[in-house]
Amino acid sequence: MDMTHRILKLSVSSLAFLAAIQISVHAEATNADLIKSAVLESNVMYLRVGAVEKNLANEIQSAQSALAVSNKIAGTVLDLRFAKGGDLETEQATAKFFASKKSPLAVLVNGETRDAAAKLAADLREERAGLIFGGATKELKPDITLEVKAADEKKFLENPFGTLAQGETNSPASTNDFLSFVDHTTEADLVRAKIKDGDEDENLKPERSTEPQKPFIRDPVLARAVDLIKGLAIARQSHL
Repeated sequence: MDMTHRILKLSVSSLAFLAAIQISVHAEATNADLIKSAVLESNVMYLRVGAVEKNLANEIQSAQSALAVSNKIAGTVLDLRFAKGGDLETEQATAKFFASKKSPLAVLVNGETRDAAAKLAADLREERAGLIFGGATKELKPDITLEVKAADEKKFLENPFGTLAQGETNSPASTNDFLSFVDHTTEADLVRAKIKDGDEDENLKPERSTEPQKPFIRDPVLARAVDLIKGLAIARQSHL
């Protein structure tokens, strides 16, 4: 009985140790320095920061290089909402990186942007590297103030898109991933191809085209930032 009790005790201890490892790994995965990188509306780079720690600058540079390979980037949205961190050396390196790019930059903040993340936003403004959007932090007031409830912003971070079809109101997108904005063609050309010698067959009644659902950014802070980047890109093109 004594041997059986020891074996059971060791088994319980082993399971507890494995559970602790799993929890630790999960925490590291969810607290990554750079949480998400994507391209919005074909030419706006989106970078969402979780923490300003030692790997952030390298992760940002790697993400930018990877996304720029197959996309013509007009500018960047740096999302610091809910971001924290304490690595001031990385904060300075990240600020210098964006300042050296001299490309349109929109920085998103809210009341939960703190510590090194808030300092990064402030330094980017001081360097005149970009404009600040969102809610006020303890350290700075945004250039363009947009107050959104924290609970709503967390939902927007999970899924910033909605879809709008003909005759419908805003509805959530069917995925939590970033959706590509694709132009959809109508059936008009297919109907014309069936008409010969300019005469339309009386029996040919084209089916009513169903308006495809078009994704739009329902996150008001992100939407304003993307509009700024795209507007600046158009202005630059007009002066070339």
